[in-house]
Amino acid sequence: MTGFWCESAVVGGEGGTGEADGGPTALASVRLEIRDGRIAALTPGAEAEPGDHILKGVVFPAAANAHSHAFHRILRGRTHDGRGDFWVWREQMYRSAAELTPETYEKLASAVFAEMVVAGFSSVAEFHYVHHQPGGAHYAEPHAMELALARAAMAAGIRLTLLDTLYLAGGIGTPLSPEQSRFGDADVQAWLERLESLRTEIARSFPPEMVGVGAALHSVRGVPDEDLAAVAGQLPADMPLHIHLSEQPAENEACLAAYGVTPAGLLERHGLLSRRLSAVHATHLTPGDIALLGTAGATVVMCPSTEADLADGIGPARALFDAGAAIALGTDQHAIIDPWVEMRTLEHGERLGSGQRGRFSPQELLRAATDGATRAMATPIAAFVLSVGAVCDLMAVDPGSARTAGSKALQFPFSATASDVTDVVIAGELVASNGIHRRLGPPGSRLTEALKDFS
Repeated sequence: MTGFWCESAVVGGEGGTGEADGGPTALASVRLEIRDGRIAALTPGAEAEPGDHILKGVVFPAAANAHSHAFHRILRGRTHDGRGDFWVWREQMYRSAAELTPETYEKLASAVFAEMVVAGFSSVAEFHYVHHQPGGAHYAEPHAMELALARAAMAAGIRLTLLDTLYLAGGIGTPLSPEQSRFGDADVQAWLERLESLRTEIARSFPPEMVGVGAALHSVRGVPDEDLAAVAGQLPADMPLHIHLSEQPAENEACLAAYGVTPAGLLERHGLLSRRLSAVHATHLTPGDIALLGTAGATVVMCPSTEADLADGIGPARALFDAGAAIALGTDQHAIIDPWVEMRTLEHGERLGSGQRGRFSPQELLRAATDGATRAMATPIAAFVLSVGAVCDLMAVDPGSARTAGSKALQFPFSATASDVTDVVIAGELVASNGIHRRLGPPGSRLTEALKDFS
């Protein structure tokens, strides 16, 4: 049994909020007893006991990063010369992807995941499509790249949902380009077989509470219509499924021209809209698309800092939420790795688009950063509030920094940053303190070293 004593902690329901709806509140002097990585007891107003870990500040559930491409971290601060758009940026991304090897990717991903941990993330969904060697030949170990990512996550202590991605076309009606060849498989059946093999290997080699396998479709541009039908009929029912959806107007236009429906309509045609689906970005939707995703109870993963960085547009997050979709957050290309910034950038986009404040409440933003991603993940993630039975994934935040001083604890989504995260606990283990990963050291040093492998 491990104990944590929290100077203040965000609890709810049986934690003693006194609120009929069980909403969150910050209570003083909360003691947590941890068994097998989960909260076994929660006592507000308690004294610390000998041997307890002391967590100063306000302790929140750690955040879930529901969309990541770890290798995109190479591009931070390197893509801002001149003008351009997503398609120009994509060419630079392909050049970085071509340089990856299993060895350099494990080194880089370890550093990226360490950066996530010290920022307050305890889990990540890695949307992974760099499967093979440049040119498309398989590695001698067929899961070399995937296992490199799993080892990197274990080194960083972050929970990993490894989303093995189907990527068969370079666009609707066009083959993969040479730059995309290492992303592809011979056909959808080859991918399904490789996916099952990967799932078996991961289950044999890694603890299920730390590494799990999900599936992803790159996009309706990357997966032909007939292959969507095969996925719908053969993908294991217990796997989360992700897809980039309507990220660009050009994708919608091509889909309408080829199939007579929007990307969301195409997924609905094949029975792929459901509660297990996570639609990433969902920026350019029609009212009908919003209704389809909401009625299905899908998760929509918004990546506000990336969508701003790439000038993609402001997605209809509030409308999707009101229609019945769950909202989760991701850092995608890692222009920023900061759950607090993602929370308020989501709300700021809504404000800029609508001319209204308070489109998402602080409570709704905190939920989006945590268990809004529940169905998107193949591992457990932190609950919305600290509660008995939840995994012990925590982040402590300094309430007296230059950014947070004077803020109400439950309004930290509008003031805090990752720089204010003082301690991070994952599965009951203290893994980071004051911006330093306890096993891997300062993420900046690791990133600097890892990035030397790339031009």
